[in-house]
Amino acid sequence: MAILVTGGAGYIGSVTVEGLRARGEAVVVLDDLVQGHRLALDADVPFYQGNAGDRKLLARVAHDHKLEACIHFAALASVGESVAEPAKYFENNVEQGIAMISALAQQGVRRVVFSSSCATYGEPEQIPITEQSRQWPTNPYGWSKLFLERLLDSYDTAYGLKFVALRYFNAAGASEKCGEHHKPETHLIPNVLSVALGEQPVVPVFGNNYPTPDGTPIRDYIHVIDLADAHIRALEHLRRGGQSDFLNLGTGHGFSVFEVIECIREVTRRKIPVHIESPRPGDPSRLVADPTKTKAVLAWEPAVSDLRSIVRSAWNWRLRHPSGYVAQ
Repeated sequence: MAILVTGGAGYIGSVTVEGLRARGEAVVVLDDLVQGHRLALDADVPFYQGNAGDRKLLARVAHDHKLEACIHFAALASVGESVAEPAKYFENNVEQGIAMISALAQQGVRRVVFSSSCATYGEPEQIPITEQSRQWPTNPYGWSKLFLERLLDSYDTAYGLKFVALRYFNAAGASEKCGEHHKPETHLIPNVLSVALGEQPVVPVFGNNYPTPDGTPIRDYIHVIDLADAHIRALEHLRRGGQSDFLNLGTGHGFSVFEVIECIREVTRRKIPVHIESPRPGDPSRLVADPTKTKAVLAWEPAVSDLRSIVRSAWNWRLRHPSGYVAQ
């Protein structure tokens, strides 16, 4: 029996594949390599290149490997781009997701761990955010994730497909082998590290007039290793007969953009100039998780998600891989 990991050559997916294989699990990866990297995976990982919603390809994967479950990462994930190009996000994240889940259900797969997002909450009415908080996204990316959550819930009711939707906050950091390499890069920590390395002249800070102590947005950062661990625990929860659920993945503590930049200055011992720019459309001022439910349901604790450890691991990975996954 094998676990299909869609988007398994991407940032979070590759770290999860690494964790699954360390536990002796049989893993199959499907990735279109638009944002993923084949070099992020060991050469012996069964790999199929294509869209997550390609029904013929999924049938072939299911024929080649007896699939017991799917961990679904494959999605476009830039908030700003989703505002500018909503059709691209609904076509890729929603249409492809519907096709994939339907095809897997036809193949007898009844367990799905879904990479959802705190973006489904939009501008929160309370901090920290619980799973019962109102969901009203402020951008198409968040809506695309919420649509898939609703689909999974409906499929559970109608077809008995069990799922865990993990609404995670800001993934960051790196494992020894796998790190963050996007083109273009939209995440704060890798962009600040690029300035520390001299690859970029200045860090753009998108707005400093938010209703926060220093005027910059506050986010809950969680180490990618802790994220991967939660996905594996979610799969184990379903294997034990656990019920479908929606769970937050975060630490319960947020850091502002300026606080993150200052931490990176301290870790790298580099000067990092900033430039204040206009706020990005669709960016909430605060996103901080209440992970209480997740800790109870999955017996999970974020073990390495203090900000300094996150930054240190990302910095070390960039020093070891100055060109990312580009073959040297």
